[in-house]
Amino acid sequence: MGVGADDYIDRMLVQKYQEEKVDNHDSMESMVDPEKMMGAMNDYAATLRNMMELRQRLNIACYAINARTARYQKSLGQR
Repeated sequence: MGVGADDYIDRMLVQKYQEEKVDNHDSMESMVDPEKMMGAMNDYAATLRNMMELRQRLNIACYAINARTARYQKSLGQR
């Protein structure tokens, strides 16, 4: 299977658009400073990591509190 136009319509479309110019993104200046973007992404990741660690610590503390205050009762079937 080759690459390229297979029929008459495809060949006409290739001829029509082969001379079209497109925006060259390499020569364009970005509207967002890449260093600031990486800094913001790094800050977001650090915040998320800290929130996950705090959530894990809170879950451990809550589990410990619930385990200490639990009151167990014998069921009617056991003596």
